[in-house]
Amino acid sequence: MENQEIAIVKSSGKRVKFSLHKLRNSLKRTGADEETIHQIIAKVREELYQGISTKEIYNRAFALLKNKKSYLASKYKLKKAIYELGPTGFPFEHFISAVLKNSGYTTEVGKILQGSCVSHEVDVIAHKNNKTTIIECKFHSEQGFNCNVKVPLYINSRYQDIKTHWNKDAKKKTALTPGWVVTNTRFTKDAMQFGNCIGLYLLSWDYPENDGLKDRIDRLGLYPITVSTLLTNREKQFLLSREIVLCRELIGDSFYLDHLGISDSRKKRILEEIVQLCNSKSY
Repeated sequence: MENQEIAIVKSSGKRVKFSLHKLRNSLKRTGADEETIHQIIAKVREELYQGISTKEIYNRAFALLKNKKSYLASKYKLKKAIYELGPTGFPFEHFISAVLKNSGYTTEVGKILQGSCVSHEVDVIAHKNNKTTIIECKFHSEQGFNCNVKVPLYINSRYQDIKTHWNKDAKKKTALTPGWVVTNTRFTKDAMQFGNCIGLYLLSWDYPENDGLKDRIDRLGLYPITVSTLLTNREKQFLLSREIVLCRELIGDSFYLDHLGISDSRKKRILEEIVQLCNSKSY
């Protein structure tokens, strides 16, 4: 049976044709060499069957990458690692804050801003070049959920209320820029159309094209701690509870790993993986 005839099942339950091109691109993003990519694709193709889930394909490719180099597997699991920041959206807000800090912003998380009508708790407030941006984060801990048009509708109403009060407040020293909506999943077509029409900046897993969340993370090397293949879930949750959300925050500061009672040999392997991950490039 030819691969193009294989129907695979996505997390949403939708059946689509298997795409060799998508699999190749996802492996290429990790920085794996062509020989490794070829070997993994050949193995996955052998194991395809009608109705196989995208999760099964992912798990197999992940395991094969991990056998080669653990940091490649870490990069491959980026999307899954973002979901693992849950179940609440709080760590995701800190992750977005950390990404912005590494792009030259100063940030605040979970602050109250006064609107013209009521006060609002804002997920992330970012300051740069005498401008202030307010960012709302819509986090989903499970795959298959997208942000529909109700999300930018609701967030725009809050933004307009804050903006009205902001522009009347003579004490404000910075200009308020268009609001942001950031999600770890995707926006529906209507959500993108409405958000763009009213002037909200939309940032999702793969939008804007070539500048989505995954692109920014790869470009800046800002991987969440949850991508690690060597840390246990308990250790990751401990680090997140201490607001350690980026792998690079552990480089040069192993205090938190010491606090977890991790052995010197294992600590060395963890830090080596993190250094390789943060210094690697995607193509």
